[in-house]
Amino acid sequence: MSAFPILHHHLLLLRPRLHISVKPFSRTLRGPFSSLVSAQCASSLSSTASREDTDEMADPPSAGELSEQQQLIDVNPPRGTRDFPPEDMRLRNWLFGHFREVSRILSFEEVDFPVLESESLFIRKAGEEITQQLYNFEDKGGRRVVLRPEITPSLARLVIKQGKSVSLPLKWFTIGQCWRYERMTRGRRREHYQWNMDIFGVSKVRAEAELIHAIVLFFERLGITSSDVGIRVSSRKVLQAVLQMYCIPEKIFAEVCVIVDKWGKITKEEVEKELSLAGVTPEAVKGIVEVLSLKSLDKLEEVLGSDGEAVADLKKLFELAEQYGYSQWLTFDASIVRGLAYYTGVVFEAFDREGKLRAICGGGRYDRLLSTFGSDDIPACGFGFGDAVIVELLKEKGLLPDLMRQVDDIVFPLDEELDGQASKIATALRQKGRSVDLVEEKRLKWVFKHAERINASRLVLVGNSELQRGMVRVKVLSTREEYEVKIGELS
Repeated sequence: MSAFPILHHHLLLLRPRLHISVKPFSRTLRGPFSSLVSAQCASSLSSTASREDTDEMADPPSAGELSEQQQLIDVNPPRGTRDFPPEDMRLRNWLFGHFREVSRILSFEEVDFPVLESESLFIRKAGEEITQQLYNFEDKGGRRVVLRPEITPSLARLVIKQGKSVSLPLKWFTIGQCWRYERMTRGRRREHYQWNMDIFGVSKVRAEAELIHAIVLFFERLGITSSDVGIRVSSRKVLQAVLQMYCIPEKIFAEVCVIVDKWGKITKEEVEKELSLAGVTPEAVKGIVEVLSLKSLDKLEEVLGSDGEAVADLKKLFELAEQYGYSQWLTFDASIVRGLAYYTGVVFEAFDREGKLRAICGGGRYDRLLSTFGSDDIPACGFGFGDAVIVELLKEKGLLPDLMRQVDDIVFPLDEELDGQASKIATALRQKGRSVDLVEEKRLKWVFKHAERINASRLVLVGNSELQRGMVRVKVLSTREEYEVKIGELS
């Protein structure tokens, strides 16, 4: 056998000669994971553009020229959704792996729920923006159902269902797909995957401190620092205390929270106008706006006093942050209220300090959620962390990993009559846990290139002369070392 030839980088772009449909292929790389496509691949795509443009300018074949089976469908997924080809799936699995590992480190158990839920689970909080963004419909049994827009109500449903069969506290996490029909922007799609961590049965802010610790650990694992990302913290009780100061009725509290959540997304004047339309008095509007502008916990204490729950909870959380060692990540921001009506206490959002992206993740305390579904309340808090914005941030910081496909072995019979022996060898290696690609009916030159494309560690060549001696030839790709080994000792 000759020495292993020098392998050069190649990318085969296989392009079937298919008729172009009336709606042509989009060559835009879609989804936050598209950045994994290498510059070499992008160059190859560019080099074929002129040929594709020529094809697209040609008149499409008439319906009579194509049978029904030959006519092409639109190959793009529905607007706002994504495909996950292998390179994108590698990134998704890598990201989800970090979600799961951080959850494991903090002793959380994984749960899951159906993507399809009852519509009533998500329309109890009338007036929220989310109720206008539902993918909802009637199924064939006449039931109103919805593709879940968030995880927390499904979690609450399961907690109620489990009842007294589980002991508190519960520390659960999930990674699930969510759907919202909304305007798409950078990092916002109509479907996304979301990592949720939730704690039931802990009334003290220790629970919030644990959840924020999980978020910080996750960022640190990815190489993101406190100079890249901060976590804004406040409490719904702050706004509640301000409303009580001005005798604003409790019944409009949820509506006021939805309006205040727009702070920073619309102008101060627009916030003031919406508050007035909601029935807030001019004096109270002025007081709310003044408090929302506070960025110091000491200043908040001057306004609300030191005896209130809001100030006490926040001071305790910042004290715990010092003890955990992540205080440099936290900033107090009274304008953080979160848009969902079920939050009752501490709330938080992670943001990129350059201000280029929307909120990376967010959460807070929701002690009164279960009673909205007819059950007894349990103290609870949690967060949701989507997959789209974090990938955008990793792009910005140059932290996207280079996730090459990795295969342990390629087994290749040098003659057709050796296919059976090659199958036996591949089976034996797979039973030992190695990933094995069995290749047949190819030229050796193609196999070498294929080995480099899939980042194989070894090439196991099955030849007649070696088999007669009970051996196979092994080529180690990284060192180009070649040796023979007995088939029974191949591992």
